[in-house]
Amino acid sequence: MVGEGYKALGIYVSIPFCRSKCTYCNFASGVYPASDHARYVERLIEDFGSARKWSDGVGAEHPRRVDTVYLGGGTPTVLSAELLSRLFRTMRAEFDLDANAEITVECAPGQMADATLEAMAAAGVNRVSLGVQSFVDAEAHASGRLHDRETVKRDVRRLRSAGITNLNVDLIAGLARQTETSWEESLDVLMELEMPHASVYMLEVDEDSRLGRELLAGGSRYRAGLVPNDDAIARMYDRAIERLGAAGLHQYEISNFSRNGFQSQHNLRYWQRRPYLGVGLDASSLHAAVSGENTPYAPCPTLRTKTTDDLNEYLAGPKIVETEWLSREQQHEEAWFLGLRLNEGVDIAALEDEFGRATVEPAMEKVERLAGDGLLTFDGSLVRLTTRGRLISNDVFQEFLGTTIGAVEARQPA
Repeated sequence: MVGEGYKALGIYVSIPFCRSKCTYCNFASGVYPASDHARYVERLIEDFGSARKWSDGVGAEHPRRVDTVYLGGGTPTVLSAELLSRLFRTMRAEFDLDANAEITVECAPGQMADATLEAMAAAGVNRVSLGVQSFVDAEAHASGRLHDRETVKRDVRRLRSAGITNLNVDLIAGLARQTETSWEESLDVLMELEMPHASVYMLEVDEDSRLGRELLAGGSRYRAGLVPNDDAIARMYDRAIERLGAAGLHQYEISNFSRNGFQSQHNLRYWQRRPYLGVGLDASSLHAAVSGENTPYAPCPTLRTKTTDDLNEYLAGPKIVETEWLSREQQHEEAWFLGLRLNEGVDIAALEDEFGRATVEPAMEKVERLAGDGLLTFDGSLVRLTTRGRLISNDVFQEFLGTTIGAVEARQPA
């Protein structure tokens, strides 16, 4: 889709600073000295200023128009109000933000000063994602969160009073100490707060988090022995789908639920393969090639890049560590991987229009087999994951992907 002439860009800004490192976190974030904050924002400003020159140099499009902005991390609100304001002023100087652009900031409950909230509202922030993970205080504290339930409720009231009503809450199924009964308690509070959007993640077990490494090693640190088993986590996830749907928050992606009109427009651009510029530590970008007869990249492939995940290396100067022009075959694989994440599924006619029937036909043989296994459905037009398929989605995706899976499997913000 990125080659179809999209002229609006999304911007993702990575802010890697946290007041504590959660046990389950597998992002490039951590507890760094406050003295790094100003230096880091200066580097972000440099990146914004040099982005167009860099894009021109590699033959990538660089639209000025921006329709989504997302500040993630980390905890962007640990930055001072002054630094946040500088960052937004720079973005508006370098790009033309749509009047109705979706502008999201991730917040950790209890870590949003009054001055910061005022600066966010003044900058046009109109969406906030709260990293709650659990409304049961013992579970939140066991995972390294610093807030309690009442703090979350207070921040929701403050945000709404400031005019920011497009809110998301993250929950994780599978935290240490969590039970199916306590999960119901978290869902109860979510219903009480009448959120327009919720993200529900199943605990990821991998070597990129402290808890994941401990679980893989069979150890007991970080309360690894109190993590629910896979069957219990699957039941919690299914229960969330049921309860959120009954409350009007309908699932539109594996981990995301919303009321009508409140889908995350920034995240949708990832799954729909629309262009975005990522700046900051461990940030990814997706660019379209400049079209035209003289481009060596026809017919309109895409460029994926990623910056370093080493803070000192990033502060020392521009550092893109991965750059890859994707072939049409790789783009076809991504169309399956990313499209199947969405409940609307993969439109086969659209896929054939973009890549050709000869490219798509071998994948349809896999669709038939996976449908027989109860992991996919195909109604003659759309291919979708079943509920069971969503529980083991990475296994399903692997059927369609070759070497590109590692480049696009990173979790996106909510």
